[in-house]
Amino acid sequence: MTVAYAMNRLLETLSSGDLKYLEPHLEQVELPRGMEIAHQGEVLQSVYFPQTAIVSLVRDMANGQIVEMAAFGREGMVGLLFIGIPLNSVGRYLVQVPGTALRMDAGRMRKAAAARPGIQQMLLRYTELLMALTLQSTACNAAHSIEARCCRWIMASGDRTGRNDVPLTHEYLAEMLGVQRSSVSVVIKGLHDNGLIRQSRGKITILDRSRVEEAACECYPVLRAKYLQLLPLAQGEPEE
Repeated sequence: MTVAYAMNRLLETLSSGDLKYLEPHLEQVELPRGMEIAHQGEVLQSVYFPQTAIVSLVRDMANGQIVEMAAFGREGMVGLLFIGIPLNSVGRYLVQVPGTALRMDAGRMRKAAAARPGIQQMLLRYTELLMALTLQSTACNAAHSIEARCCRWIMASGDRTGRNDVPLTHEYLAEMLGVQRSSVSVVIKGLHDNGLIRQSRGKITILDRSRVEEAACECYPVLRAKYLQLLPLAQGEPEE
């Protein structure tokens, strides 16, 4: 795979033959913060394999609150599909952390999965991973403190972008955690004052990964172990 097409861990689990099959149909694109890839109820026309961007699947609630249902970075893809079945989006796909991604026509991706067993297996593995993330997150939201969950999301965002300095806003973290922005601000200030992270306008830098991970809830190592089990070539991450 060429340098331009590297950095997505899901694609890197494919064989060289499957990568060559996909490569002519992959286009590297810039995803700016705030870009809406798909509206709620819309059928996605393209799938995206994030490299340095993070895309959230969010739902607008009746009371005006925005709740995040899932996040996608370099460990996965946006627009998971099943062979021959176009799916309507259950929410809005919104770019939360700007960066690059690889875009591919959804119809071509369905044909590739039907033609290449390795690509189909990649999609099935990722489906299992998403189910594990969803179920664990449900338990996490019910059982763990805001600080522990916030540290988990900071670590996960660093993993998803491959960076220690992640452009995370307090608003984004509040949406991910389903809490008030003021609650997130209190947690971030405490982590900053204790030297675990450095916060600046629109960015959080992880200064001490081991301490942030220690402060995170048990879900972070559980989900990371599941991730490494299903996407084994991702071992060794983070690279920094």
